[in-house]
Amino acid sequence: MSLAFLLCLVVLFVIAAMGAPIAYAIIVGSFVYLAASGQSIGVAGKVLVDGLFQSFILLAVPLFIVAANIMNAGTISDRLLRFCIALVGRFRGGLGHVNILASLVFSGMSGSAVADAAGIGKIIIEMMTKSGHYTRGYAAAITAASATIGPIIPPSIPMVLYALVSNSSIGFLFLGGILPGLLIGLVLMLLNGWISHRRKFALEEPIALAEVPKLTFEAFPALLMPAILLYGIYGGVTTPTEAAAVAALYALILSAVFYRALKLSTFYSILVSSARSSASVGIVIGGALILNYIVASENIPNLVAQALVGLDVSPLTFLLSVNVLILLLGCVLDASTIILVIIPLFLPACRELGIDLVHFGVVAVVNCMIGLITPPYGILLFVINAVTGIPLVEIIREIWLFLAVLVFALLLLILFPGITLFLPQLFGYAG
Repeated sequence: MSLAFLLCLVVLFVIAAMGAPIAYAIIVGSFVYLAASGQSIGVAGKVLVDGLFQSFILLAVPLFIVAANIMNAGTISDRLLRFCIALVGRFRGGLGHVNILASLVFSGMSGSAVADAAGIGKIIIEMMTKSGHYTRGYAAAITAASATIGPIIPPSIPMVLYALVSNSSIGFLFLGGILPGLLIGLVLMLLNGWISHRRKFALEEPIALAEVPKLTFEAFPALLMPAILLYGIYGGVTTPTEAAAVAALYALILSAVFYRALKLSTFYSILVSSARSSASVGIVIGGALILNYIVASENIPNLVAQALVGLDVSPLTFLLSVNVLILLLGCVLDASTIILVIIPLFLPACRELGIDLVHFGVVAVVNCMIGLITPPYGILLFVINAVTGIPLVEIIREIWLFLAVLVFALLLLILFPGITLFLPQLFGYAG
């Protein structure tokens, strides 16, 4: 390790420890490296601009954010929620099942766990607490856990970022996330059912079966979005970025024309909010591009790959070790930073060991989503605390069982790559 790189890491960790946003810590640390190594600070600007200019796929990120915000503001979330209540609300722990099913459905439209938790999650938490059958902490914990499904089932902003650093096919990554997302929904529903019977949660008032066709009709246009998105990508009609634009336009037409629930003033607020969210992600991406240039200059990925091959590590041992590391990092770092800065270090080793990059990418994204609910950083815990006012201590007290089943699902995905690769291979992925 060169002195310049050592100084970069020291500055990065010191600034981050002071409480500054991790993106700013990365950028300042990168500037220190460039200065210490005798390079022009202007190199940072060139790397950043070149990286963004050459990554057309990054345009999908703000477009998916806009689509999610329109969904939340245009009553589409409410209609989807009523549809989910009609399907599973009649069972014991019904609103918990509704919570998970709503996340599964909404994940096919937003690509963002935060959008899921802050939008449809806030509504279902209020319903669960007002029913009197669930504690505030349980309602918040199951909402946080189910919101992790959002970026796993396509569309997925984290998978877009992973495609950027790995040059993997975003289409096959999206396909690879479908079955893992459904698996996570299943294990969460099983846990909710077990807890509901053990704590003897009361049954909810069921919606009459005669109402189901009407609720299905109202939700059907919104339910079409994932199908339109996937058909556009796999039918060769659109690129993933163009599909994101179609998703945003479709959400706008649904809210403003079909449901007539979106005002011009609200739309302006949506654009402002989406711009802020996109900018916060963009700063992290920019910092990561500069840091990745530095890491490549130091030849660190190749050194890591050679060291692992020299140790004769098996692919399974490598996968398990990397995932334990990501789980630990998820306690203190956000998902974007892990995907953009940490994961690229292991990609050469994956290639050397014959690990499929689509499988690795989906597993890594699932792992990063678990980090979103892992104390002490767990951004979803803070989001739900902010939008509902439920104390963090109550949420954290209930989150541990959900964390356990999510880690169990992650282990299944590591041990059985076929769960992830079945659909991509069905659509022609050669691996």
